[in-house]
Amino acid sequence: MSHNIISISNLYKSFGSTEVLHDLSFEVEEGEIFAFLGANGSGKTTTIRCLLGICKASSGELLIDNQPFDYSLTSMLGYLPEERGLYTTSRVLETMVYFGEIKGLNRKEATKRAYEYLERVDLLDKSNTEIKKLSSGQQQKIQLGITIINRPRLLILDEPTKGLDPVNRSLLMNMLTELNKAGSTVVFITHQMEEVEKIADRLVMIKEGRGILYGNVDEVKRQFGINTIHLNYRGDLPENSQLYTFTTQNHFAEITPQKNITSEAIIRFLLEKDIKISKFQIAAPSLQEIFIKVS
Repeated sequence: MSHNIISISNLYKSFGSTEVLHDLSFEVEEGEIFAFLGANGSGKTTTIRCLLGICKASSGELLIDNQPFDYSLTSMLGYLPEERGLYTTSRVLETMVYFGEIKGLNRKEATKRAYEYLERVDLLDKSNTEIKKLSSGQQQKIQLGITIINRPRLLILDEPTKGLDPVNRSLLMNMLTELNKAGSTVVFITHQMEEVEKIADRLVMIKEGRGILYGNVDEVKRQFGINTIHLNYRGDLPENSQLYTFTTQNHFAEITPQKNITSEAIIRFLLEKDIKISKFQIAAPSLQEIFIKVS
């Protein structure tokens, strides 16, 4: 039987006369990778801050492991906030060891885990470097290392790949998957929909403080139909609003047929327009397409 490591029920939050969260409810099951989605200003970060006691909810019930947040839970938690912050005059290794000890590790174990992490993220040669001398991407890796050094049961990450290049973004996604396989529940806020499709089990999407989509990733996608055409092609994709709408990038298109238009009619039209099709697939729309539709 699954256990909810996070349970949020009927959450309301206002700042003065401005309501930013309205009757928001969702649960995160222990052991899953859970994505929290929504446009800027939709209330994602405020939700997490209320959950962690950083700000006070106007009303609602917010539970972590069946209890409201208190500091006895910190040893099981890892939280990477959107606003990064490190002691910039401290050196890399001593910073990681310091935070490891704060989270309950002895110095020997904290040092061992810090070295292992620095080797993994290719920063072993920076272990004695002051943090202020690192690039922003390198500092972000250190911030992540501090967050996960205690191998938390519950890991909450707010825009974890912001500012990372594609190689390091892929490295981070692999690390989150590994942490999850080792027993961590992972909750991450992101705008990178392809990351959600790759690793998330379930999601919640909010708009203007209200939950609008919630559930298994594949089930959410199927709610929007399974007649979307994914197309790899060469040429200039023509517009034809009577047949379809589309989004395209780097010669990959996601084409949504208009009502009562078949995929065969669209493919025939494109071939007549001299579009060279190397691959096509009929599928549910991507989360990016859904995000655009509902945002």
